[in-house]
Amino acid sequence: MPPQHPYEPPDDRLAALRGPRPPQAYTARKITALTANPACSRRAVLDAAGIDKAVLAQRMGYEPRFGQSPFAIARERDFETLVKWGGYAELIRLLREELGTPVEEAAVADLNEVGGDTSLARRANETRRLLGHLASGSDERLILDRPVLTLEVAGQTACLEPHALTHRVGGKFYVSEIRSFPAIDGQANPTAVAQTAKQAAVSVLALHRTFEALGLDTGQIAHEFLLICPKDFSNRPYGRLVDLRQELDALRFQLTRLRRADQLALALPPSATLDTDRAESELGASVEALDASYTPDCLSFCEMARYCRDEATDCASPARLGGMVRNALPGVDSTRTALGYLDGTHAPGPTEEAAITRLRAAERLRRLRRGDVA
Repeated sequence: MPPQHPYEPPDDRLAALRGPRPPQAYTARKITALTANPACSRRAVLDAAGIDKAVLAQRMGYEPRFGQSPFAIARERDFETLVKWGGYAELIRLLREELGTPVEEAAVADLNEVGGDTSLARRANETRRLLGHLASGSDERLILDRPVLTLEVAGQTACLEPHALTHRVGGKFYVSEIRSFPAIDGQANPTAVAQTAKQAAVSVLALHRTFEALGLDTGQIAHEFLLICPKDFSNRPYGRLVDLRQELDALRFQLTRLRRADQLALALPPSATLDTDRAESELGASVEALDASYTPDCLSFCEMARYCRDEATDCASPARLGGMVRNALPGVDSTRTALGYLDGTHAPGPTEEAAITRLRAAERLRRLRRGDVA
C-alpha cells in the first residue's frame, strides 16, 4: 500500500475528491514534472490529492505510454542493494577513491523505519532529529539511509526520500542518488543525468528548508549531489559529483509560480470527484473542470498527456503545437480563431490585436520569401 500523506487533514477537500483510496505520495520525479509545467492546474490538483494518474488515465480510455520497464526497475533495485551492501561499503569506497576524501568507515542510520514504524511522519521526525544532532557540531560520521525530507509544493507538504545523505564529507552534507544507467568511460547518458539532477535538486532544496526550520547553517549543504551508477559494462559502482546550482535556481523560481492546489480544488463544483472507482462520465466531467496547460513535452512525463492532447486538439488549442506557439498567441484560445482573424472573418479584440499583428507580419514575410507577392 502506498504511504499516507502524514500532514493531510481528514476533511481536506483534496481527500474528498480522491475518495477512499490511499493517496499516492509526492516524489521528486512528480515535483520535477509539475515544475516543468507550472501553469497546469490539472496536474497540480491531481498530484496534491494523491491521485494515481496512470489509473485515472486508464479509466478514461488513455493508457500511459511511458515509464520504466519492470526490468529496469528490478535492475536499479539490485544495483542499489549492491551499493548498500556491507554498511554502504561501496559508497564509502567512492567517497575515498573518487572524491579524494579520507573516509575509512562510517555508521549507517537506517531510516526505512523507526522502531518498526514505517510512516513518513515518524521517519521525517527522526531525520530532522539526526540532522539537528549532526549539523550542530557532532564529530560523528553518519550516512542516513533513505531519510525523509519535507518540502511545501502548491500548498501541500511533500515527503521526499533520497537514497542517502552523507555527512562530514569535506564538512558538507551530500545527497546521493543511485541509478542503473551506466557510465561508459566516465560519461553517462546526458539526458538521464540531467533528469536525475533535477530530481536531486528537489531533495537538496528540501534539505535547505529543513536546515532553515531547525535554525542550522545551510552553508553545510553541498550544492552538488553524488551520482552513483554502474561503471562501463560491469556492476562496479562509479561515483561522480554533479553541480546543481542551475537546477536549484530554476526549481526555486518554478515553485513560486505554482498555484495552491487546495484553492484550485475549492473552485470545483461540489459534485466533482476524482475517485477512480467512480463512473467514467463523472470522472470526465471533473477532469474537464480543471484547467490544463498541454504542450507536446507533456507526453514524456505525464500520464494524463494523451487525454489532454486530444482535448487540446478538439478545441484547436495553440498549445497542442508547443509552448512557443502558445506563448506567441496570448489571449487566443483556438488556432481556428486565429485563422479567422487573419483572413478577416473575425475582428480581434484589444487583447488579441498585438498577437494577430505579429502573425500578419510573419505571413507577409513568408509570402515574400516564397515570391508570392511583389
